[in-house]
Amino acid sequence: MRNLALDRQRIVAEAITLLDADGLEGVTLRKLAARLGVQQPTLYWHLPNKAALITALADEILAREFGDPAPPEPDRPWQDWLTGFAERLRRALLAHPDGARVLSAAQLSRKMAELSELAMSTLVARGVPLHRARVIVLTVERFTVGHVLEEQAPRPDAAALQDFDMATFTAQHPTVVAAITEYFAPGRTVDDLFRDCLEVVVAGAVTRSGTD
Repeated sequence: MRNLALDRQRIVAEAITLLDADGLEGVTLRKLAARLGVQQPTLYWHLPNKAALITALADEILAREFGDPAPPEPDRPWQDWLTGFAERLRRALLAHPDGARVLSAAQLSRKMAELSELAMSTLVARGVPLHRARVIVLTVERFTVGHVLEEQAPRPDAAALQDFDMATFTAQHPTVVAAITEYFAPGRTVDDLFRDCLEVVVAGAVTRSGTD
């Protein structure tokens, strides 16, 4: 009787549970079928292959954060809205292990297309030329996904650290170490780093587009 209730929504919800428990590597059609109590071919009625499953995961991850996204209020500068958009995108991806990997691997994510359409049309409505609006939005989106990819990447394991000597590394890369130490000394976090980097990206976009 359990199989009669099987639908795409339930499959994707269970796949999200697998993702949260085991990361992207743990999300397989075999495991998913076992959790749902069905034979693997049954899933193909709803998701024909692993690529379709990953895209469905990406759409669900984005939908849980954005729901029904809306353009900015008339008096809100587009660059402030775009910054908030990027922060929400990062939050959506960080909410799940390998969230950025899922979105990067997704094929024709309808939700991501919806969000890109909203962002680009918002900039165009504020006077940004279409070509420039596309470049700005893609840059912000890809910066955000890339930043989260690094945040979610595995940390160095014991084997990688076995022959690592911090003193030697510091001597060879003094500016890198000084910059990291200086930046985080006041208690800044990776959230601050994301916002500061994003500010540079958006400020550059404003300068190039010549709009306010």
